[in-house]
Amino acid sequence: MNTKLVNFSLIKYELRNISGNIFTIIFGVFFPILMSSLLSPVFIKDVPEEYKSIALTSCFISFSCIIPLATVFIGYSAVFSQELQNNIPIRIKLFGYTEKTFLFSKISANLIFVTISFFIYSIVNYFVLDIKTPTLFSGSILIISLYILTIILFILAHGIAIILKKFAPTYAITMVLYFAIMILSGMFGVTPDSFPKVLQSIAYTFPTTYICNDFIDFWNGSSYNFAPFIQSTLFFLSVS
Repeated sequence: MNTKLVNFSLIKYELRNISGNIFTIIFGVFFPILMSSLLSPVFIKDVPEEYKSIALTSCFISFSCIIPLATVFIGYSAVFSQELQNNIPIRIKLFGYTEKTFLFSKISANLIFVTISFFIYSIVNYFVLDIKTPTLFSGSILIISLYILTIILFILAHGIAIILKKFAPTYAITMVLYFAIMILSGMFGVTPDSFPKVLQSIAYTFPTTYICNDFIDFWNGSSYNFAPFIQSTLFFLSVS
């Protein structure tokens, strides 16, 4: 039995699965670029000129959350639910791979893909939008937060797929939750404070809400209270 935790052949296999999923490519690579580079100027058209750079930077930070949401929550859940239908995990075990190796390969491949997608997203927006350059600390915090979000969404997507075991219901539920998180986090131009109290309470349980609305506050080195963001991340992890 192959008991090694890291297996590069399996990681390559999982990367091929991710890159071969058209939904992941569309929603995880092109959609965030479309939202940020084409729609951000529309969203900020009424913002005073001196604040437009800050507003564009805020949009850049907000739409970066789409990458792990689409890649992992939509893409991975869709692929894994199809694998469950076709008994792929059982076949993988017959080749001597442990479940830990199998899962580690999947999450590693997703983290690699998120990294590549975020790099492309950042390069395109750097040339298209007037984005304020972050400090080393704030840029690192955003990247680390996206990695943590990727891991949490992986756990949640994996659990939903395991419970439902079929592509159609898994895809339907994750797609509904995907847009719900985007809307409640403020990615469509409506801030969480504009929602009714009940929806506000739900919105602030998502770490994406703090990334989208608060991370701009410390982007250029200002102080920021991370406690609510950490609490929401821990809560979201516990639910997952």
